[in-house]
Parts: sequence; C-alpha cells; structure tokens
Amino acid sequence: MLVRTKKHHTESVRFVGPPAAIERLRKLARETGVAEEAESIPASMLNPELDSNPGGVYLKGIRHRNSLSQEQLAKLTGIPRRHISEMENGKRTIGKENAKKMARALGCDYRAFL
Repeated sequence: MLVRTKKHHTESVRFVGPPAAIERLRKLARETGVAEEAESIPASMLNPELDSNPGGVYLKGIRHRNSLSQEQLAKLTGIPRRHISEMENGKRTIGKENAKKMARALGCDYRAFL
C-alpha cells in the first residue's frame, strides 16, 4: 500500500539545455523576484566520489587527458593494471612511490594523487 508523504519545498533548481533557453529562464526568474544562488557549483556535487577518493578520480582524469588506457599506464610505470584499476576505484591506496611513478609517466605533480 502506498503511503502519502510530505515533500519538502524545492529550494534550488538546475537546468541543462541550450544556452538561449537557459538565459530566457534566468530572465524570467529575475522578473519574478527569484535570485540565483551562484554561477558555479562545487565539483563534489557533480562527482561525489571526489570527497571519498580524490586521488583516484584525479588519476582517472589525467590518464584520460593523456589518452592512455590502464594497460598503457601499467607498461609505462611498471604497476600492474589491476592495481591501477583498484586505485582509480578507491579500493587500493596509491602510496607515495606509485604516485611518483605515475606522475613521471603522466607529466604532473605526484602530490595530487595523495
């Protein structure tokens, strides 16, 4: 049996669509006295994993930026592909030595992984 529940009032709304349509919505909101909270949102709202696994998210992102597969990165660093996958998914810590190996291969600062 379904039970009727109270629903909280909506306090914020986000839109995805053509820029012209979003601009019309913004104009309408200003005309009706609704104010925008901010133009930007925290990255962790888009990817909650950033809070729990920032090093792994960074690793996956920079690996994709360099157009490398996990297998290719494994060959460049000597770290097993399975370990790279586990690091990206937060199942294995990266560690300082592995961070340095990956930083050399990916051309970035090792501290971003830690």
